[in-house]
Amino acid sequence: MNELPLAVEPPKIHRARTLPARLAMTLGASGEGFETMPVASIELRLDGIAGGGHVGFVRRAGGREPWYPRGAEMRSGRQVTVISVEDLAEIAAAMDLPALEPGWIGADLVLEGLPRLSFLPAGTRLFLDGGASLVVEAQNAPCRDAGRAVARHTGRPGDDLGFPKAAKRLRGLVASVERPGVAMAGTDMKVRLPEQWIY
Repeated sequence: MNELPLAVEPPKIHRARTLPARLAMTLGASGEGFETMPVASIELRLDGIAGGGHVGFVRRAGGREPWYPRGAEMRSGRQVTVISVEDLAEIAAAMDLPALEPGWIGADLVLEGLPRLSFLPAGTRLFLDGGASLVVEAQNAPCRDAGRAVARHTGRPGDDLGFPKAAKRLRGLVASVERPGVAMAGTDMKVRLPEQWIY
């Protein structure tokens, strides 16, 4: 049996902290596949966004979960898609676009004031004005579906492959609703990072 070394250096602990942000935009289902369009507010329920494409407590496993058989039922951690103004601008610059509209890639919430939002760790809580809150589940990996939507809007066929490359680690986050309420565009919010460490 392998024994652990006697002296194991303890991990460096980064303390929990709270950051301010602004909910710049809320988006709702547009009726065009997974694309969304700006709305004044959205209703966040415990099972996700009312009328949203990812509403529900469960979903089917896909290519993002190779550890489960494809189609297996699993808990949904993809109820809400969150992206930032800053990450969108960085993707647009990498693709030589004047702008990248969040609705093209199915965003539900667009935050402002959080550069590198896509690197917020799992377990981060987003506290919205009015009482609703979300829990960050994971980074949202860019996909060809979003790339095809971008290409359709830009009229540049190569953007279907260009988007996943430009958006790697900039595609925002997926989150689940922890406390229901209304998310209203233009309101202030707080972002609570948990303690962090590298195992």
